Amino acid sequence: MSDASRARWCSRALSRTAIVGVTATAGVLLFAIPALAHITVTPDSVPAGSTAVLTFHVPNEESTADTVKVDLQIPTDHPIAQFLVQPVPGWTVSVKTVKLAKPLVTDDGQFTQAVSEVIWSGGQIAPGQFQNFSVSADPLPQGISQLAFKAIQTYSNGDVVRWIDLSQPGQPEPDHPAPVLTLTSGSGAAPPAAAAAPSAAAAAKSGSDGMARGIAIGGVAIGLLGLALAGLSWRRGRAMVVVPGPDLNGQDHLAMASAATPVPEPRNGTKPKQAATPAREAPRRKGGGNRRPTRR
Repeated sequence: MSDASRARWCSRALSRTAIVGVTATAGVLLFAIPALAHITVTPDSVPAGSTAVLTFHVPNEESTADTVKVDLQIPTDHPIAQFLVQPVPGWTVSVKTVKLAKPLVTDDGQFTQAVSEVIWSGGQIAPGQFQNFSVSADPLPQGISQLAFKAIQTYSNGDVVRWIDLSQPGQPEPDHPAPVLTLTSGSGAAPPAAAAAPSAAAAAKSGSDGMARGIAIGGVAIGLLGLALAGLSWRRGRAMVVVPGPDLNGQDHLAMASAATPVPEPRNGTKPKQAATPAREAPRRKGGGNRRPTRR
């Protein structure tokens, strides 16, 4: 292989290695980007007609502003008779109610008003953090399959995010979906607030940790695969580039030595003496011996 050919091959090998490295890095960065966080409710499914403690998980999606206000709207077309709010340290709670056209009758009596809105303010959720807000609903409506809690999130820089969009069948998820609680058939009482709130927080934390672990594992796997391919390409390139060339005498370094071993020359430059060939004796005549020839 000529020098020009080796140079061209080396350039192509380095280019392939660079492409593999860039692809691996891009894969790691892609998987390292966190998924867009939404306001969610835990649990996301409970029996209709039951009592449940609902925890709303509110993350901060801004990088330079704090969340300073959360406005949760409670459906009034299917009102909830008793809607209690758990205090959150550092936050002030404001509850709004509406008068019902038809009173609600439950095991606890008759109710003419229902909660329509809960506002948490005065606290802050810093960038990269979240806050859980818990409420108790007793009883949850019957005769419907889901309950949407629209929410409005306000930031310290004046930005307002409205989590009010509802998902439609066959359509992609909206950019700002409202938290939705699925109501299943059957009835039953949910655990008390003191016991259910830690479980909801633990479920939210478990879900976040599982997503983080999946992203990290996916990113590391793609990164390792890219590095392995880059290393393989580099080794192949190095093996092909290092090609032994001819020496000063025009002989290939990889040429095999002759099987015959030459006889070394004497150091004084004289040729070695050849052994004298012994003279051949003249053949004796038969019957000659040492007798003299007979005279005639």
